[in-house]
Amino acid sequence: MKIALGQGMQVEGEVSMTLDELEKLAKRYWLEKAEGGVDPLPNLNVLRREKVSAFEAVVYNPVVCLILRGSKEVRIGAQSVTLRRGDALLVSHDLPVTSKITEASAEAPYLALILSLDLGTVRSLYEQVGDAVADAPGARSLAASSAANAWTDPLRQYLAMMEQPLEAQVLGPAVLREIHFRLLLSPIGGMLRNLLSVDSHASRIAKAIARIRKDFRAPVSVTDLARLAGMSQSSFHEHFKSVTGTTPLQYLKDLRLIEARSLLRDGRRSVSETSFEVGYESPTHFSRDYSRKFGCPPRQHLAQMA
Repeated sequence: MKIALGQGMQVEGEVSMTLDELEKLAKRYWLEKAEGGVDPLPNLNVLRREKVSAFEAVVYNPVVCLILRGSKEVRIGAQSVTLRRGDALLVSHDLPVTSKITEASAEAPYLALILSLDLGTVRSLYEQVGDAVADAPGARSLAASSAANAWTDPLRQYLAMMEQPLEAQVLGPAVLREIHFRLLLSPIGGMLRNLLSVDSHASRIAKAIARIRKDFRAPVSVTDLARLAGMSQSSFHEHFKSVTGTTPLQYLKDLRLIEARSLLRDGRRSVSETSFEVGYESPTHFSRDYSRKFGCPPRQHLAQMA
């Protein structure tokens, strides 16, 4: 299922101007950070690549990603979204996804701003905005839309603090809070709105996700996860898939396989050792799942690392 990007309520020229300024700041931040010229700004990272990539399986933590140059494709379950300059991706829960950079070159590198989101900051806004915003039924934990000045303006302000460490220390937290507030009300903020209440379905599923991530090497009981979320098993399955786009067991499997690929790249473990370390009881079962997800058996990837 392709995700259609929404259109924000902003003037195109103003957005283009903000993107141009953000791109210049991001380039400078990436270069000066690489050379040790600036202290890293909390929660902020710049990704720059000069080549397109194959699909890579990764786990996204809660973030908002703004594309400033090039393009990227992201998939989770049956969802697929292509992001280009001026598009933003918001991830509200820890999600195992596959992604690839589809447009990049030495002359025009792929460039993206990545801001880690603090769900504690989101929930701290509940007393002020909880009654003023409505839940978003059908919202997913991966949402995409064209960027809006409402939150890119304070993002630009925050990035401009790169050479003012005292400003970043004193004023940065307030600017970050504003960005969270603006995203909360944005077209891609539906799941953040659902997370405002600690007793919402989205928040309960977040608890279950945290448990899976913590104990993904151990056997997982869906019954125990449903109990942790305070739901029946059928309700838990329904809401888990609604939030994440996948089932609890597939989510667990994806975490294990992503970790396995990282271990194989390390080159210090055999396929069997890797399979047991990530929680599989059968190396044969592991190899079959690995081949299905990554397109080739783990022994082939291990040989490439040798």
